[in-house]
Amino acid sequence: MLTGEFRPSLDTKNRIFVPSKLRDELGETFIIARDIREKCLKMYSLEGWSAYIAPIKAQRRELVEQVMRLLHSTAVQVTPDSQGRVLLPAGLVSFAEIEKNVVVVGCCDYAEIWAEANYDKVISNIDDEALRRALEELGL
Repeated sequence: MLTGEFRPSLDTKNRIFVPSKLRDELGETFIIARDIREKCLKMYSLEGWSAYIAPIKAQRRELVEQVMRLLHSTAVQVTPDSQGRVLLPAGLVSFAEIEKNVVVVGCCDYAEIWAEANYDKVISNIDDEALRRALEELGL
């Protein structure tokens, strides 16, 4: 299970360090793709990526083609170097608005990569009480 919050830096070559705790779960090679809802990137194991796109593939063809084009045109399959770093393509760095400070967050079956300022803003805007009520309404 992917858990924890880590704050590596983007180096001058657009590489970030992925903690060994996450690399162990993601596998030797994994996928980094843009998120559809937020200005962040997501990391999936190869198996996790297949599970993520499976329900998308079951939708109507026009939607599937658009989503697959959006996701796969910028997604990358990466293998960390000997120091645990992965290269983020310039397009993904730009999409996620990453400059230097990065937050990597484990989210159970995937991990997210955020520009630190964007992550801190999203986290500070969470309404804990509204979230608690929504979970209770779901019986959780």
